Amino acid sequence: MAKKLKVLFATSETHPLIKTGGLADVSGALPAALNGLDLDVRILIPGYTRVLEQMELENALKVDLLYTPGGAVRLLEGKMPGQGFPVYVVDHAGLYHRDGGPYQGAAGHEWADNALRFGTLSYVANLLSEQASPLDWQPDILHCNDWQTGLAPAYLHYSATPRARTVITIHNLAYQGVFDIKLVDSLWLPPEAVREIEGVEFHDQLSFLKAGLRFADSITTVSPTYAREIQDPFFGCGLEGLLQHRFDRLEGILNGIDTADWDPRADAHLVKNYTARTLSNGVENKRALQQELGLAQHPDVMLLGVISRLADQKGLDLFADIVPELLNDGVQICLLGSGDPVLEGRFSEFAHKHLGQFATYIGYNERLAHRMEAGIDAFIMPSRYEPCGLNQMYSMAYGTPPIVRHTGGLADSVVDAGSLENMQSDATGFVFEHADAGALLHAIRRAQAFYADLDKWHKIQRNGMACDFSWNASAAHYVELYEELLRS
Repeated sequence: MAKKLKVLFATSETHPLIKTGGLADVSGALPAALNGLDLDVRILIPGYTRVLEQMELENALKVDLLYTPGGAVRLLEGKMPGQGFPVYVVDHAGLYHRDGGPYQGAAGHEWADNALRFGTLSYVANLLSEQASPLDWQPDILHCNDWQTGLAPAYLHYSATPRARTVITIHNLAYQGVFDIKLVDSLWLPPEAVREIEGVEFHDQLSFLKAGLRFADSITTVSPTYAREIQDPFFGCGLEGLLQHRFDRLEGILNGIDTADWDPRADAHLVKNYTARTLSNGVENKRALQQELGLAQHPDVMLLGVISRLADQKGLDLFADIVPELLNDGVQICLLGSGDPVLEGRFSEFAHKHLGQFATYIGYNERLAHRMEAGIDAFIMPSRYEPCGLNQMYSMAYGTPPIVRHTGGLADSVVDAGSLENMQSDATGFVFEHADAGALLHAIRRAQAFYADLDKWHKIQRNGMACDFSWNASAAHYVELYEELLRS
């Protein structure tokens, strides 16, 4: 019998245990898909209070791994809810047992000790990936994710013991984990890690992500287009030179989505389930959404929706600039999200002034997100850059054509409809090139023209619903990458 390939998946968040964004979705779905391909996959995650509350920890004291001024770092073991594969929890009361989110306090400020919190996570990943691991299980592959685990490949590089091969996935290059260089002394790194020009130093500071990109055996991003974009100064965030140098180790693999959780045929959040053959059932979901959000009950009025973090990256300032013109057209708009206070204020003001036509929910609501994907007519995603994006895939799965900018994973997943007179036969949405309000408005205008032609609109809906955005193909691609690393 062939030996199972063993993978330790190190991440700062994973759905359903803890989530702030798309990283959690990927960190829940990809390990599950790999497990389904008969790999022995285990997740490593910090022991946040919310994680500990949700897990049945089988070994309350698995092993004391290392000591910090705040006490011992322990490793606990449990099972992934709904999946059953192992999850290792890095437990340290002083570092992780606190109110607030994984990265910020309740007031929205970054935790002052994030370098130590995620340096510890990285160091534990390193310990478990060495031949001298304290466990009786050692991975063949350590798969790191974003800056929070970026120091792990550096620790392994400077270790003298045999180790696992390493992969780091960039989910968003803009977040790099940059800290005071003096912290190197308290993060278990050797002096040469700073002295070497290709070490962990980045413009006189310590960069967790730069360390991962420099020392990992392979680098992946979450879409092919983003892998090309980040080698350009406009998208490279100062790391384009390193990425160009390591281009032969860089690969883009498009994320998938959890097709069990996001399935209009069986989604328990919906008023009425439906398929590509029963699109008319979606009318009831639109009516219910309009009622829930206080929008006027007009089934034939085009309803545009946004589900997003409100940030400059997402291009929603461009959308805010054209909202008045869209409202003059008579369309309805609903928005679910939070973030930039200025954008929150602008969208809340639209909702206040245009009752029955514009609805805003500031915050996040998983149930409402599902109901919006099923109830809106078109999804707005005008990102300035988008490493992959998941909501455009959720939208297509729900027969909701997305309107997106041509960047990153949006370019790789959405096929533009073209013009009403010359429609692209495999169209799944509407794509525009330039990050400006006029280009976005023109794309929405094209969508409005198609919406008025039900036959063509239904064609776009069905094309999107026929796409396979499951993790099957992406997970298989990762298996090929892992196996190639073990052969090299």
